[in-house]
Amino acid sequence: MKISEAIAKIKAYHKGTGFNGEPINEEKTRDKVLFGSPDQELKGIVTTCYASVEVIQKAIDVGANLIISHEALFWNHGDHTDWLQDNKTFQEKVKLLESGNIVVWRDHDYIHSGIPLPDGTWTDGIFYGWMKVLGWENYLSCEVGQPLKYTLPETTVRGLGKELMGKLPLGGIKVIGELDSPVKKVWIAGHIDGRQDNEILKTIEKEDIDTVITLECTDYTVAEYIRDSTMVGRPKTILAVGHFNSEEPGMEYMVRYLPDALGEKVPCTFIPCTDMYNFLNK
Repeated sequence: MKISEAIAKIKAYHKGTGFNGEPINEEKTRDKVLFGSPDQELKGIVTTCYASVEVIQKAIDVGANLIISHEALFWNHGDHTDWLQDNKTFQEKVKLLESGNIVVWRDHDYIHSGIPLPDGTWTDGIFYGWMKVLGWENYLSCEVGQPLKYTLPETTVRGLGKELMGKLPLGGIKVIGELDSPVKKVWIAGHIDGRQDNEILKTIEKEDIDTVITLECTDYTVAEYIRDSTMVGRPKTILAVGHFNSEEPGMEYMVRYLPDALGEKVPCTFIPCTDMYNFLNK
């Protein structure tokens, strides 16, 4: 099949509605072909959170010509490239893509809209992937459609951090709070970046969440509340895992259902973009 046909089938496999319940607008969606010609025959698929130079080279090495990336390719919202034509890194990345005849398609809005479950319901494909890769299915404490809250066997922040570093894997985790604080109720809260911080804080308080796992986190609002809560004897913590690190399991899990979405066997490989962070300690 052609790459364009494969993309159409994958889109159709997803629920295809936005947060407002309306069908995804094809003109406004982020889920575009970001590079290459989709009219060529599909040879193999690589899934990843971000199509870095290293991921592209590895895709070429395994003989794939379609990279399904969750995030943008060229370092800006909307993947505009008009301002990058004289950028040497841009030129080198394009040269590599062209050398492998690679197509990059972004699957962001569609995978978040939902993948089908056996009972006919839908679930966010990214965070369902998190649950499956971590093996947390039996600990889910919210609706499976948005698998973001868990009641874990009691552990500590240190213990949970080690589990995450082993399963994701990570080079380290930024922790706000005390490493020996108890952990039972965990919430993947997404972005603490000034947009919904008051509501996030209210939810932590109302539901007595012990630990918040974030994709991104500012140093004020909720982070300040977490510190003060611990200081008054109500230990709470934030594990700032990182945006791509948090969503990568969803792209890893995607490989498991791509054959169903495509209706035939195609070589599919997950290639992690890996943890972008290095950590300096005292």
